[in-house]
Amino acid sequence: MRQVPEELQRRLDSGATTLCRCWLIERADGVRLGFTDHDGPLDMEGVTYAADAGMDAGALQSSTGLSVDNAQAVGALTADAITEADVDAGKYDRAEVFHWLVDWTRPDLRVLLFRGRLGEIRRKDSAFEAELRGLAEDLNVAVGRSILRTCDRVLGDAKCGFDLDTPGFSFEAQVGVGSSGTGIVCDLQDGPEEGWFRNGVLTWTTGANSPEQATLRGDRLRSGGRRALALWQEPRSPVRVGDRFRVTVGCDKRMSTCRNRFSNLLNFRGFPHIPGEDWVTAYPKGGENHDGTSRER
Repeated sequence: MRQVPEELQRRLDSGATTLCRCWLIERADGVRLGFTDHDGPLDMEGVTYAADAGMDAGALQSSTGLSVDNAQAVGALTADAITEADVDAGKYDRAEVFHWLVDWTRPDLRVLLFRGRLGEIRRKDSAFEAELRGLAEDLNVAVGRSILRTCDRVLGDAKCGFDLDTPGFSFEAQVGVGSSGTGIVCDLQDGPEEGWFRNGVLTWTTGANSPEQATLRGDRLRSGGRRALALWQEPRSPVRVGDRFRVTVGCDKRMSTCRNRFSNLLNFRGFPHIPGEDWVTAYPKGGENHDGTSRER
């Protein structure tokens, strides 16, 4: 339940129009940015809430219980506030957001309308649109392991245990002629067979995209020992011939791949023999053998 100061409540009841909205963004690196829809800047608790940053928010939907509050915030990408480079660098990922209703004549009279974190951020031209996720969003995070046929680990992490620096599983290469968009052409004469880079990771080591990473959608061999790598998403900045990168092979999370490609079956974290729905819902039928033996031989 929100605690509204008595004096602010009296002003609300009187129909006062000296109210504005303020937003405070606290990034993980400690940077605090304030914005307001008032026609002038406001100072609250050592933070100046800028009035000319083009920041605005849509209607806030809140609810009782454990359901998730949600809202949207939109604004301009300005050099003095939120920059495109900072958004691309991930500095606003899961930043904390506070949304206040403030009496601009007495900034100490305010009530907190929303507290949460930034979710998905979308950029378009010189503006951004960010999803605001309430505190109850953390309750949607999966805890514990998932019982799946496939492995639930990330290739190369501590529980997987496979060393991606093992010769034959990671390669250094550079962008070749004919690359564009999500297609990267390179020379990998000593690379693995076609298809091994599907779900792999490409890390840019030089160029405008360094040190960003990208997931590979697939790969195919081309004439002359060249290979075409397909990315799921186009790099943030255009790639240029000669840009260097490191690429690692991928894993489809299947037991056979873990055994045959990586010789890492002891660390496989899936449950490939778990019965499926067809087995669980099976029932006796006439003409079948019901001698109590295993269904699989």
